[in-house]
Amino acid sequence: MIIESGYAPLLAGLLAGLVMGYFARRHYFCTMSALERRWYADDNTGIRTWALAILVAIVLTRAIVSLGLFDPQDSFYLTPSFGWSGAILGGLAFGFGMALVGTCGFGALVRLGGGSLRGLVVVLVLGLAALATQRGILAVGRVAIVDRQAIDLGRFGSPDQTLGSLASVTTGRDLTLLVTIVVAIALAGWIFASPAFRRERGRIVAGTAIGSAVAFGWLATAFLASRSFAPVRVESASFVVPPGDLLLHLIAFTGSLPGYGVGLVLGVVAGAAAAAWQKREVRWEACDDARELARHMVGAMLMGIGGVFSLGCTIGQGISAASLLTISAPIVLVAIAIGARLGLAYILEGSIRCAFVRTHDGASSL
Repeated sequence: MIIESGYAPLLAGLLAGLVMGYFARRHYFCTMSALERRWYADDNTGIRTWALAILVAIVLTRAIVSLGLFDPQDSFYLTPSFGWSGAILGGLAFGFGMALVGTCGFGALVRLGGGSLRGLVVVLVLGLAALATQRGILAVGRVAIVDRQAIDLGRFGSPDQTLGSLASVTTGRDLTLLVTIVVAIALAGWIFASPAFRRERGRIVAGTAIGSAVAFGWLATAFLASRSFAPVRVESASFVVPPGDLLLHLIAFTGSLPGYGVGLVLGVVAGAAAAAWQKREVRWEACDDARELARHMVGAMLMGIGGVFSLGCTIGQGISAASLLTISAPIVLVAIAIGARLGLAYILEGSIRCAFVRTHDGASSL
């Protein structure tokens, strides 16, 4: 059977990636673009699409948890050790790098599917930087800066770092479900308060599809972990370490089969390629000059390092961790947004200081 063969996690990731890549390319789902349009065009459509993906992921993840199909405690996002320094510093670095590149790791894979060689450069450098930070020489700094500064929430009686658990410990009552409902209602209210967004059917489909793919990741890997003879990591969508894992599998065979994350990366590229071909958007694109190439490489490096520090990216923390209502998710997202705003001010306005004031062209300040 497929489960017994060990290829099931790879295939499950491939399926989820196909969905995410196709709809992201088909309906222009891009976090960096969403933030940029919010600040420079006062357009919240992209942000609402991203929030919708979070909402769908929260609701569906809670549903599979209630059905006993997935135990959130199996996810590494729920460790009681909260690396606050990594969440802030890593988020800032990731956001600044994202601005230099013009998109995140997920977006680079989507661009690669359409023929962008710049996307290929970003994925390669991001993957190598993530590996160096997770397992290589940069891991020494990560341990000192993040791991040793982490707050052990278990000392305060919380079994994990979810909003529900912290609220329950504070009040002495189980408020997990109530917190989930309040967050979901608040998100839905803000998302659909815009009449213009309610008319954006393509965006609504994209947000729903990507949020569903994230919930599917928890369901699929939890199912396989309980039935496979080989160890299977319970995870969902993230695009920091998986590109590095793909590189390792391409250049060295260690005896282990590629997992869910590798399948996800391959699936996103394939799904984006299908959407680009359907829209007749497939074309080779490269950096215009050495300066642009250097900017992309530096940005990718910052995203790789920052993503490992913060335990995720705009998708990993922004949707996957958010679907579990971790306290790390909003902190990392705010840090990423601040880093991106600083990066855009540097690139488009000539100085980081411009991020703190409203410029003549209407750009929003921090």
